[in-house]
Order: sequence, then C-alpha cells, then structure tokens
Amino acid sequence: MIAILDYGAGNLRSVQNTLEEIGASYKLVKDASGLQRASKIILPGVGHFGQMMRALDGLKVREELAGRIRAGVPFLGICLGLQALFSSSEEAPDVNGLSLFEGTVCRFPAGVRIPHMGWNRLEPRGQPRLLRNLRAAPYVYFAHSYYVPEVDVTAATCTYKMCYTALLEAGHIFGVQFHPEKSGPAGIEIVQNFVEFE
Repeated sequence: MIAILDYGAGNLRSVQNTLEEIGASYKLVKDASGLQRASKIILPGVGHFGQMMRALDGLKVREELAGRIRAGVPFLGICLGLQALFSSSEEAPDVNGLSLFEGTVCRFPAGVRIPHMGWNRLEPRGQPRLLRNLRAAPYVYFAHSYYVPEVDVTAATCTYKMCYTALLEAGHIFGVQFHPEKSGPAGIEIVQNFVEFE
C-alpha cells in the first residue's frame, strides 16, 4: 500500500489524481500506524519548512517516518518533502529536518526573483531511475523559494540563476524539488516510475 502522508497541508488532491490516473492504489495516512503498514511513502509538501516539521511533530510521526525510510521503505518527497530530508533550512533555522542527509536548505540569494515558479528543464546526472522512459531533459513545474544545493545524491539539477538539486536518488530514497503532479505527462511518468520501483 502506498501511503500519502497527510500532515494538514500539501497538494494532496493533485497527487491523488496522478496516482488514480496510473491505477495505483494508495491511502492517506495521518499517524504512525498508517506509516507502519505502508509499502511505499509519499510526502507532498507545500508552504513553510518550520510549519511542516512542527505538524509532523504534532502528529507524532517524525520518528516513525524517518525510521521507516531508514528501514528501506521506498520514499518520495515532493518539493518541501524533499527539503525535509535534510538537517535544516534557512527558512526555519531553529527547526530540525529529518536529517536523513546532512546539509542546509538555502534561500535563493538577493536579486533572484522568487518564488521560482513555472516550467524549467531538468539536467540529469547519469540515468536517474525516476526519469526512465523520459526524453533527455524534460521540462517540469516548479514553485519554491528555497533550494537544496548540489550534493552527492543529486540525480538531476535545475538552473535558475544558479544550479541546484532538482531530483535526488539514494537507494530507495527519492526526492523532487518540482511538482510531478503538476508537470503533465512527464510528471505522470515520474510518479509511475516511483510506483513501479522495487
């Protein structure tokens, strides 16, 4: 069962629609027991880093979520769900992330128009599994003011005045800064690649 973690925000309906379009079964979960039953986990995220992490703490799912990911359950973090994988964010310096990866999520520098909103091209590194069956440099939809710098697990970058992590892959852990659920046929293919991942 694919669990979509519902922490009270996020673009859940669009994610649900995408899963339904490809015929994937899923369940919205709001507690640790729902995560325990999941064979895959999706964390859609929009809004503020601190608010999201505090919401996860309020639901008492932070430790269970991190534990399930560490245990090998395939995970897809979308937008803020990608950023949550890191230690901290400049958006809320006093709030810890999940710390699956070391590093700080950064705000785009002064002089850069934010949010970065609209269609932009992915620049893959190697052959990312989430981009299987897609053309070489697909366009996808972004909406964000903070970014993850390039790191060891970066699988594709995007350039918006600067180069940053648009997609990461590390074993069973996947994260996308863009919104596949708003990225048309390319986004559907990306979600399907995650659903089919074993």
